[in-house]
Amino acid sequence: MDTELKVPAHVAIILDGNGRWAKSKGMPRNYGHAQGAKNVEVICEEAYRMGIQYLTVYAFSTENWNRPDDEVQALMGLLRNYMKTCLKTAAKNNMCVRIIGEKSRLDDDIRNRMEQLEQATKDNTGLHFQIAINYGGRDEIVRTVRRLAERAAAGELRAADITEQTISDMLDTGGLPEPDLLIRTCGEQRISNFLLWQLAYTEFYFTPVAWPDFTKEELAKAVEAYNKRDRRYGLVKEV
Repeated sequence: MDTELKVPAHVAIILDGNGRWAKSKGMPRNYGHAQGAKNVEVICEEAYRMGIQYLTVYAFSTENWNRPDDEVQALMGLLRNYMKTCLKTAAKNNMCVRIIGEKSRLDDDIRNRMEQLEQATKDNTGLHFQIAINYGGRDEIVRTVRRLAERAAAGELRAADITEQTISDMLDTGGLPEPDLLIRTCGEQRISNFLLWQLAYTEFYFTPVAWPDFTKEELAKAVEAYNKRDRRYGLVKEV
């Protein structure tokens, strides 16, 4: 990559197209999900080499529960295995991992593995890697509003003291910088309830490439496209 390019500090990715990619190869959808999970590890390493400091991926949305039961169960099994794999990857790459989303609907063993992963990696100083699991942007905002209301009812917070920063700090992503660049793979051009608050000033990049085929070269293309936009005080103009 051109060393003069400005690398975004925080990149968010909607990992789309695993099922369609598998179908195009005559394979079951679950095969695509498995290959997509393997690619996450590859892109984490490439992103950090490139200079990206924060990477947030949309792994399982609140709407994904509506998929066929066998696919959901396969995704949960894949998630269990991925938590183990991610622990090893994080140790190897000094990666700090954080899970965002509403965890109560997940099985106890998955939640325990998530907690172990977060605790084991919390002091790592490499890539900050956020995984959105059972995550929905509207759900996140509703949960945040409820917490604010509870604090106000307890007399801990005045309504007049609630600011944008107050809300940002109480979101699942509290303490993280907002994404500079959002990438969505496989041709869809929507954000699908992902990081609704955080994407207010984010640049969007859509690619027809399915997630399992998304390589370091494709990541570089996205960063190059990001560099063609002039970001000034929340306004954007083409260079």
